[in-house]
Amino acid sequence: MKAIKFHKTGGPEVMQYEDITLDAPGPGEVRLRHTAIGVNYLDTYYRSGAYPLPLPSGLGSEAAGVVEAVGEGVTTLKVGDRVAYGAGPIGSYSQARNMPANRLSKLPDTISDETAAAMMLKGMTVRYLLRETYKVKAGETILWHAVAGGVGLIAVQWAKHLGVRVIGTTSSPEKAALAKSMGCDEVINYTSENVAERVRELTDGKGVPVVYDGVGQATLNASLDSLSPFGLLVNFGSASGPVTGFDTGILAAKGSLYLTRPGLNTYVDSDEALQANVADLFDVVGSGAVRIEVNQTYPLADAVKAHQDLEGRKTTGSTILLP
Repeated sequence: MKAIKFHKTGGPEVMQYEDITLDAPGPGEVRLRHTAIGVNYLDTYYRSGAYPLPLPSGLGSEAAGVVEAVGEGVTTLKVGDRVAYGAGPIGSYSQARNMPANRLSKLPDTISDETAAAMMLKGMTVRYLLRETYKVKAGETILWHAVAGGVGLIAVQWAKHLGVRVIGTTSSPEKAALAKSMGCDEVINYTSENVAERVRELTDGKGVPVVYDGVGQATLNASLDSLSPFGLLVNFGSASGPVTGFDTGILAAKGSLYLTRPGLNTYVDSDEALQANVADLFDVVGSGAVRIEVNQTYPLADAVKAHQDLEGRKTTGSTILLP
């Protein structure tokens, strides 16, 4: 079997395509042959060392595949089942692996392996952000940064399905057009427009009750300045680098604001919470309310190129690797 490993942290070039040996699945595990693997910006944090891992390490948190063997005590899955995951042990950049059975979800016939691999982590993230971190309500206006990315395009559609008005930010006219085609009401080009000023214009000076920000340091001030009093900044990612040196007094000065830094694993820690999240995701995708855009596909052996394009902002929507 082959897998992507890295023995030191750094740029995309530290990833290596290596031979691996796969043992029989242990108690509570299944052996999973991957058919499609999701690529997420989160993966670059682990690879670069921003999120430390014991080395050497595999990479990746999201994939779809077929169960090839079951370990002792596994009763919920059988050989031949199509499954997918977006939360669990790191190591999805591989042709096959052993996985805890309780972290897997059976795929319905309405969702292909490629779609599942492209949507699990991103879609589960959107679900907890919109339905738990801040429960959006019909008629509200929200701001979502990097709206043309994989998470952003899912979020736009899901928010519109819930009756929410979405203002998004992007870096190019092409990405703006893509976001609008998915239902984004207003798109701000942050390279040429003042985000906070435009948000105020689009909300009659009120600002928005919540900003979803996966960019981090570069968008911090614009996010805070776009909020209405008592508004919530949800900093769920750090694509531009983590927020550092933050003075909490700013929250009071700008309107008694709130700031949170959530993570998916906390929201799906229990098996029940995981499957409830996934059930909602399968429902909105299976019904057609949310369409998953797989806009880039690479062979697993070309993971370096996939990361170069992702970090170079050359991608839109979701990216997958094929084993």
